Amino acid sequence: MDSIDDVRAGASTGDTRAVTQDTVARLERLPFGRVHFRVAALLGTGTFFDAFDSLVIASVLTVVVTTFGVGFGSTGLLISSAYVGQFVGAIALGALAERYGRRTAFIISLGSFGLLSLAAAFSWNFESLLVFRLLQGIGLGAEVPIAGALFNEFVRGRARGRIVMIYESIFSWGILLAPLIGLLFFTLFGQDVGWRLLFGFGALPVIVAIIAWFKLPESPRWLADRGRGSEAEALLAEMEADARRRGGELPAPEVTPPVTARPTRFGELFSQAYRSRTILSWVTWFCGYFILYGFSTWLPTLYVRLGGLPTGNALALTAVASAIYLVEIYAFAFTVDRVGRKPWFVAGFAVAVLGAAVGAIAIAMGAVAWPVLFIAGLLMGLGISPVTAGLYLYTPELYPTRMRAWATATGSSLNRVASAIGPILVGVLLGAGLGLSSVFIAFGAVAIVGLVVMTWMGIETKQRVLEELAP
Repeated sequence: MDSIDDVRAGASTGDTRAVTQDTVARLERLPFGRVHFRVAALLGTGTFFDAFDSLVIASVLTVVVTTFGVGFGSTGLLISSAYVGQFVGAIALGALAERYGRRTAFIISLGSFGLLSLAAAFSWNFESLLVFRLLQGIGLGAEVPIAGALFNEFVRGRARGRIVMIYESIFSWGILLAPLIGLLFFTLFGQDVGWRLLFGFGALPVIVAIIAWFKLPESPRWLADRGRGSEAEALLAEMEADARRRGGELPAPEVTPPVTARPTRFGELFSQAYRSRTILSWVTWFCGYFILYGFSTWLPTLYVRLGGLPTGNALALTAVASAIYLVEIYAFAFTVDRVGRKPWFVAGFAVAVLGAAVGAIAIAMGAVAWPVLFIAGLLMGLGISPVTAGLYLYTPELYPTRMRAWATATGSSLNRVASAIGPILVGVLLGAGLGLSSVFIAFGAVAIVGLVVMTWMGIETKQRVLEELAP
């Protein structure tokens, strides 16, 4: 391994490998500072609205179903429409993030889903809302994985799990507040106007995108990897100056394993070096989000139509469960660098299996009411929440800088496929008269697949430098 003096000398001559090593070594000694906070604030605001705009459909669904007169099958199609768009967006903008930078792709995704949320507020029938949600999904599908890859590339290895997961908890805040904001809007403006204003509220990311154009820096790792060393140097100098102002001298940089700059080859996901990681990532994304979105987007409607609760009570109950999940996410954040990623994921899938079994058995015994939905759904959510949130930490750790955003985006595209299939399947099973027991059995089977694959193929990544995990 080269000495730090050799690396700095090589970096001064513009050698790309040396520039990359120097960049990583300097990033890995930096504590969380002002630039980190600025990046987290901008990315976090986008991530909050990504969660809100993705799940606001669950809050407005009971009203939209009545307003436009749609049945179970069409309701499932409406839920899934955004996820179909998200699949396309994750692939397309994920590729753009590797070619033209994480910053550019993030701003495009943020602005586009904000504008389409505004368009959805003016929907005049079921078909128009379906189209707007489909198009909105293109931006929604790319924002969170690109933001996750970008933030991972700023944070040093030994505290990455805690810092990234505290940042990712903002997504959980979006999930928590979506039904509460929905309840507030319905109370203040009535249901007929309130659902449209909710979509209008979801257009605020357009303003954030404009701010990000001027204030959001590009990933220094990506800049170095693309031979733009002077830009990486300027950003690192700013971060180091800030760290020195706050805490004195920085420790000497520790040289990381050398990384040879190579072009992005999108097919490298399936190379011998990364094939098993891609299978692990894709299966975990699919199984986790099949359960999360497949059930949670239906839950308020199921509370009303099968559990007999008023709409306000259904949204409040959904918010209670989301608050519990949020507490769990913080427990995950503060332990994941000690316990590790894999033990959390294995335990999460196991608890999801338990929740599905409780629901299927209780309903088979004749207990079809909102308490069964709440308890079984809560168990599944407790199991799957750290998995789905943790994937935005875990997936970027499995791949090198040249393909990190692409790999995270393609992994999350499987989440979109699952998120589209899950709600449709629920609608089909219920529409066919098979009952809720069949729904819980389907979710339990998917959780078992996730449990087996993570147990067998999972890789532990805690407290390691990204370049050590995937050179």
